[in-house]
Amino acid sequence: MDAYERLKELEEMNEADGPAFKIKDDPRIIPYIGSFLRKSSLDELPQLINVLRSEMSIVGPRPPIPKEVDEYSVWQRRRLSMKPGMTCLWQIAPRRNELSFEEWMKLDLKYIDNWSLFNDFKILVLTAKAVLTGAGR
Repeated sequence: MDAYERLKELEEMNEADGPAFKIKDDPRIIPYIGSFLRKSSLDELPQLINVLRSEMSIVGPRPPIPKEVDEYSVWQRRRLSMKPGMTCLWQIAPRRNELSFEEWMKLDLKYIDNWSLFNDFKILVLTAKAVLTGAGR
C-alpha cells in the first residue's frame, strides 16, 4: 500500500540507470502471492480498467511515474506524446531488465515513429508469448 512512500528508503538499492527504479527482489512485494502475480504478469490486469476508461491503450509506451518524468531529458519527453499502454517494444525485448534506460526510451520512440496496426498486433502476440513462457525476466 505504501510502495511509493517507501521508494525513498529503497533508492540506494536501485538496479536501473536513469530515472527508472527497479529492484530484482523488491521488498515491497508480498512474498509468494506478489511474486506469483508479478511472474505471471497478473499484476498487470488492473490496467485493463484504465484501457476501458480510455486512459491507456493496450499497446503503447509504459506509463511513467511523475518522479521519472521530472528527470527526463528533452528528447525523452517525446514518449509522452502518445497514450501510455500496457505493453510495448520494451516489454518484449530480449533481456528487457538488462536494457539501459536510454535503450528503453529509444525503443519507445521507435514504436511511436513506426506505429502501425500491424506492429501493435505483432507486439500483442509477442507479449502473449513472453507472458506464457516467462521470458524477459
